Amino acid sequence: MTELPTRTDRKMGLVIDLDTCVGCHACVISCKGWNTENYGAPLSDQNAYGADPSGTFLNRVHSYEVQPSPCASQPNPAAQLVHFPKSCLHCEDAPCVTVCPTGASYKRVEDGIVLVNESNCIGCGLCAWSCPYGARELDLAEGVMKKCTLCVDRIYNENLEEVDRVPSCVRTCPAGARHFGDLGDPDSDVSKLVAERGGMDLMPEMGTRPVNKYLPPRPKDQIEDQIDILAPLLAPVAEDPKGFLGWLDKALDKLPGQTSGGAS
Repeated sequence: MTELPTRTDRKMGLVIDLDTCVGCHACVISCKGWNTENYGAPLSDQNAYGADPSGTFLNRVHSYEVQPSPCASQPNPAAQLVHFPKSCLHCEDAPCVTVCPTGASYKRVEDGIVLVNESNCIGCGLCAWSCPYGARELDLAEGVMKKCTLCVDRIYNENLEEVDRVPSCVRTCPAGARHFGDLGDPDSDVSKLVAERGGMDLMPEMGTRPVNKYLPPRPKDQIEDQIDILAPLLAPVAEDPKGFLGWLDKALDKLPGQTSGGAS
């Protein structure tokens, strides 16, 4: 059994805004690409172009239709589509670490990131069984367990520009729904964001104390009367045409088959 550190110097993690995530899966694709080409064993695919494809992913996005609770301002709120990205939450009390029989899973003291030493992993699957979030996957080609590393090979890479020293999913997100930083520092940007928006843990009842936080969706505006944006263009500009249009209207009235009062 692997022991967890009693404390970590920092708590690096993600803050995911469920209000702005558009479900584009850009984070999924960038994660797959970066982690296939860099840290650890590649993320393999099986029968990728067949009838029943499967593969290993460190980040997935699920979409749910939810019904918000009524409130004073919105007694009958409309249903909302919420896109829910999910990956390893780098829990403070990570059961995937303590259950590992070989010590392959461990939590780093310097930043709190949970990693897998793939050379020691025997693919027993105990970590996946113990994770309440389903954040671990067995790579069938390599026979080792894979999980989000917070792109540990990017965030400390001084060969990259400062703007690129964040997880690949954060750098790629076109909606700015993913944020990265030290959640152990109350003055960090991510900690302030969590405090301002009421960031929450995923399944806090499990007692794992996840570092990653989720920002809840905001209530959507309700438009009582649907607005026709073409209405101003379709409205008549005058009841009694004058000038050239008035002359044209009278001229058309005189054509055979026309009734008085306007062209048919």
